[in-house]
Amino acid sequence: MDSLGSISVFVQVAETRSFTQAGRLLGVSSSAIGKSIARIEERLGVRLFHRSTRSITLTAEGALFLERCRRILAEVEAAEQELTDAATTPRGKLRISLPQVRGLLMPVLTEFMRAYPEIELDVDFSDRMVDVIDEGFDAVVRTGKPEDSRLMARLLGNYRLVLVGSTDYFARCGTPQRPADLSHHACLRHKFCATGKLEAWPLRHLPEEPAPVLRAPLVSTTIESLNHVVHEGLGIACLPDFMVREAVERGRLQRVLDDYLEHSASFWLLWPSSRHASAKLRVFIDHMSVRLFPAEPVR
Repeated sequence: MDSLGSISVFVQVAETRSFTQAGRLLGVSSSAIGKSIARIEERLGVRLFHRSTRSITLTAEGALFLERCRRILAEVEAAEQELTDAATTPRGKLRISLPQVRGLLMPVLTEFMRAYPEIELDVDFSDRMVDVIDEGFDAVVRTGKPEDSRLMARLLGNYRLVLVGSTDYFARCGTPQRPADLSHHACLRHKFCATGKLEAWPLRHLPEEPAPVLRAPLVSTTIESLNHVVHEGLGIACLPDFMVREAVERGRLQRVLDDYLEHSASFWLLWPSSRHASAKLRVFIDHMSVRLFPAEPVR
């Protein structure tokens, strides 16, 4: 047997009992059909059809072979349909890596799960720089401008870092008016898990003043823990504006030193370059683009 095409020819002849009719259905000559059947019989070493001037009938070996060939073609058809469905219907496992800002991402992910119940999410929450392709991720969300030419990218939205403290904390400890004042405050600091280095606060340097020495009663590898502690009135934290926006609007937290901060950053969605992204990946890209920062213009 040299190809699935030969199986199709055999099945068509067996079902029509005619080289001419089989050739018409397959778009080839009856002579080509006859030669194809002859090659199959030669390869298998058995006769598949009894031939006469008036009819073609299956031999016992041909009838057994027909049963197996129908199963093969049915499996091929099912496999093709499965791939077609996978390309058009959002379903299956989607492996993604996301930064550790669950308060921002989890509401969007739960919306996605309700909208696409046939998609199974396998989520890795990590701030490390994962290798999207080598580690087998379908998509990742990361900050910073993407530079890997193997990846496609879509901007999800922008944010900036802000300094915040609780109104209770500022009532007790005073409100800093200049960066130098931070030397007298409890500064809750973020440490990068991968390097162990403290994240610098994006304070604009004032030539006439020395850089403040930040006293840190808490250092954490997750900003969500800093957000919790700052709400408890235990210090000042440098956090993304999206994380504290609601608390600031409701008066639970207060932003300080906005005029001395210089920072802007973006969230990007990255995925392996491909002309044929699966349906599950396409709907995830579209959902994240629309829902993560709904007030932001997305391109």
